[in-house]
Amino acid sequence: MARQSQPNKPGKPRNKRGGRPRGKHSKGEQGNTNSPSPKNNDTFEIKMKAMANGGFALGTYKRRSNFIPYTIPGETVRARVVEQEQHVDFAEGVELLEASADRVYPQCPHFGPGRCWGCQWQHIDYQAQLLLKQDVLADQLYRIGKFDELIIERVMRPVIASPEEWGYNSNMTMLRKNGGFGFYQIDGRSIEIIDYCHVLHPDLQALYEMIDIDFADLKRLSLWRGSDGETMIILEMSSEDAPELKADFPTSVNIILPDNEPVNLVGDASVFYEVNNRLFRVTAGGSFRANLAQVSRLVSEVMDMLKVSENDSVLDLYAGVGVFSAFIAKQAGLVTLVESYPPMATDAEENLKDFDNVDIIEGSVEDVLEALIEAGDIYEAAVIDPTSRGLSKDAMNSLLELNIPKLVYISSDASSFARDLRTLAKQGYTLQKVQALDFAPQTYYIDAVALLSK
Repeated sequence: MARQSQPNKPGKPRNKRGGRPRGKHSKGEQGNTNSPSPKNNDTFEIKMKAMANGGFALGTYKRRSNFIPYTIPGETVRARVVEQEQHVDFAEGVELLEASADRVYPQCPHFGPGRCWGCQWQHIDYQAQLLLKQDVLADQLYRIGKFDELIIERVMRPVIASPEEWGYNSNMTMLRKNGGFGFYQIDGRSIEIIDYCHVLHPDLQALYEMIDIDFADLKRLSLWRGSDGETMIILEMSSEDAPELKADFPTSVNIILPDNEPVNLVGDASVFYEVNNRLFRVTAGGSFRANLAQVSRLVSEVMDMLKVSENDSVLDLYAGVGVFSAFIAKQAGLVTLVESYPPMATDAEENLKDFDNVDIIEGSVEDVLEALIEAGDIYEAAVIDPTSRGLSKDAMNSLLELNIPKLVYISSDASSFARDLRTLAKQGYTLQKVQALDFAPQTYYIDAVALLSK
């Protein structure tokens, strides 16, 4: 269940540091290079029409699309252009002229222009956030996925809300800057040093406040909390030199070397997360979705879509520490789990040791699928949970060659989700259902799971 972020271009957030804004561009909103655009110091009045994928609201001024952060569809603002491309402008709000009824006061002092871009939507009421995420996902399926509006309306279900709007993250990674730690600002380069994070679990916030670490080779700091309340500090290093460290408070400490090899310094090398009354070991260096309550709901959705029988063989791709396989194995005849990161594959072996119908293969999805094709293996269903980049071309081609009747595709990026669903639909798969789940309140990030069948 790995989740990765990608680099972003200055001024236009991408993916986990904020995706490049992609709004509802009708022909009248595509922009026109012949239309005059305000100069950088000029202000103009604009009404926001929709929310784009990437956390910015979208409006049109003089036939050019304008993306403006910290605004809400329906609001009227006075804005100033800060960057221009051929067909679109990126602007900043100067004055709020007409506020949305969904606007609320943000809780975090780090939130706002020129500050932390980790949470982009603290100014929006949570129920409105859910509706906006639904709209953005539907828009991506329409524009990028090329699905008919009637199909989208038929297959999409309302977003499943997070039980907790704040303090839901049981793990989080922060970047180091000048001895402090924080998150990217909107330009994707500057880092906002953080004192208090409102979406971090309170136990981890308390741990963070006790930390006094400043190694020259330290790049990132991760904080983990297991379901049993045990905590862990993970230090990602830029050199092979392991620091000597003592912790004067109860927590485990691990480091990650430049080759992604974890090294235990203090306490335990792993934490345990509980999902539907089953514990999963996750070793430092691995990954796990941070909103634990939603992981249980995601598993339920995946199992409901799969509906496997005891005679079915199921493929679990990008399987992480084996969460989906653990529940599939109770119902299926055979589960083949594929994971490329060695520590996570080892965790999967430990987590699934009570099953004798699970084959664990350590290797890239591309290589393993090619081997399965050569072996002539046949599967009735597959669960696919790639990083936010989605499927590579080779992985997609091999998956199509396997011709698996039922696919359950999970994604944390609306754009790559829509793109891959389009490719599968063009090759004969029918989109049956799309269920979004909100793992990250106060942000534009959205996870979704889709059922496709032949």
